[in-house]
Amino acid sequence: MKLSILIPIIVVTLLIVVLSSGMFYIVEEGEQVVITEFGRPVGEPIVEAGLKIKTPFIQQVHSFEKRILEWEGSRNQIPTKDKRFIWLDTTARWRIVDALKYYQALGTEVQAQSRLDDIIDSAARDLVTAQLLIEAVRNSNAVLERKPETLEEEAGQSTEKLEAISIGREKITQMIHAKAQESLPRFGIELVDVQIKRINYVEEVREKVFTRMISERQRISEKYKSEGEGEAADIMGQKQKELERIQSEAYKQAEQIRGAADAQAIQIYAEAHGKDPEFFAFLQTLETYRKTNNASTKLILSTDSELYKYLKDSQAIRR
Repeated sequence: MKLSILIPIIVVTLLIVVLSSGMFYIVEEGEQVVITEFGRPVGEPIVEAGLKIKTPFIQQVHSFEKRILEWEGSRNQIPTKDKRFIWLDTTARWRIVDALKYYQALGTEVQAQSRLDDIIDSAARDLVTAQLLIEAVRNSNAVLERKPETLEEEAGQSTEKLEAISIGREKITQMIHAKAQESLPRFGIELVDVQIKRINYVEEVREKVFTRMISERQRISEKYKSEGEGEAADIMGQKQKELERIQSEAYKQAEQIRGAADAQAIQIYAEAHGKDPEFFAFLQTLETYRKTNNASTKLILSTDSELYKYLKDSQAIRR
């Protein structure tokens, strides 16, 4: 092939390749695209993934995230309504819901993060500053809902009222989210949620707050302990009362059985005595000998002793 023919073919091929590379572009999953023509947006944002076509060299592709993005606020020192200074850290999640507005108002994620710094930090500062410290720290009145608001202490001691919250930390974060979201639609941004990540007390406040929290928990603990001891004392009292009742019933039954047995023994003794008084007296005397005599016993009896009677009679019979 002649060089004069080959050169135009190569040039045309290169031109086609260059034009093709500038004509086609791919929208990835998780992306959305704004097409501009000489810096001006053309048409609606493209949100569907796939291979797309544009005018080479004239139109430019600007890609933005469709996925949820994170925002981390700076650590700010702010005062609360009761003049307690705290360090406040907030975090949020956001996404681009209108790529065209986002491109026209901000253009880049760096600009968006900077604008979110201003809007969310400002909303957090305003709403936390308007509340008492306890509102930003505690999330519910769970302790107060279970027990009375005041602790019943021993006589002579003061009773300190526990603080109750009316808003709480979760509600404050919802208020921050709502206030910040008011300013974001014009930027094509939706604020998914806002969270207070951390609250630290400044050094001069921290010790007092911790002391107060410890004191409050100790008072609650003492009340629970006192109630538990009262319940334990009541249970022990009931136990002792039941034990005494059982012992009384057992003693009563034992005495009844013992009385019946004694009565039956007396009856048997009486019947035996009635049949042969002399033989009964002899058996009783032998029983007395058995109970009073052993290897270490010495008896000293007079000749007219009743106890010696049957011994004398036995000697007389042998003679």
